Amino acid sequence: MKKLSRIFVPVLLLVALVAVAGCKKKEKPLPPPAEAPPAAPAPTAQLTATPSSISAGDQVQLTWKTTDATTVTIDGIGDVPTSGVKTVTPATSTSYHLVARGEGGTADATARVTVEQKPAVAVPSNTMSEEEEFRANVHDIFFDYDTADIRGDAQSILSQDAAYLNSHPNVKVVVGGYCDERGSNEYNLALGQNRAEAARNALVNAGVAATRLRVISYGKEKPFCSDSTEECWQQNRRAGFTLDR
Repeated sequence: MKKLSRIFVPVLLLVALVAVAGCKKKEKPLPPPAEAPPAAPAPTAQLTATPSSISAGDQVQLTWKTTDATTVTIDGIGDVPTSGVKTVTPATSTSYHLVARGEGGTADATARVTVEQKPAVAVPSNTMSEEEEFRANVHDIFFDYDTADIRGDAQSILSQDAAYLNSHPNVKVVVGGYCDERGSNEYNLALGQNRAEAARNALVNAGVAATRLRVISYGKEKPFCSDSTEECWQQNRRAGFTLDR
């Protein structure tokens, strides 16, 4: 009997352990991991300049298009819409660089404009009058529609103007502000005043004494061109420089 007990007791214990193990509550499977949200698409950018080669003083049309961008900037111009067209008049060869930024990253594009400078006319200095020498070295600047902000292409022109004036300290200048034909006389007189003052301030910042510069606004009363076209209006949106007698 004792021998049988030694055999059956372990067997019964083993059966009991198996039964208890089988009664354990099965664990629920873990839920599948949540899928990551799709990544934001990367922006794209295109920029063209037409024409890509011009003579000094000619205009260029910049055309750009982007996708999936929230902000777009062009060097020398600033913030622009995500697509658009803008007319510029570069004074020197320029690379216009566009940067488009969005949730998916950044993209950029570049358009190069080559400006061919007009050959200088060699005139012996002893045959030039004071007026002729002034006109040969001091050049007008131009503005975009309905603004008195100094454009990027005008900065280099003003630097050259200031260099001549600083080397001729006895020359005094009338800075005239001009506008195109659109808008009332009163509005254009105020806009012309702002344009003339902006040009004068730029020359003063470049070292020209303010006492040598007299500002006057002509509004739209003294147009340089009388056609009702964008090319003509551009010629009339300027700050002009003349000798102050």
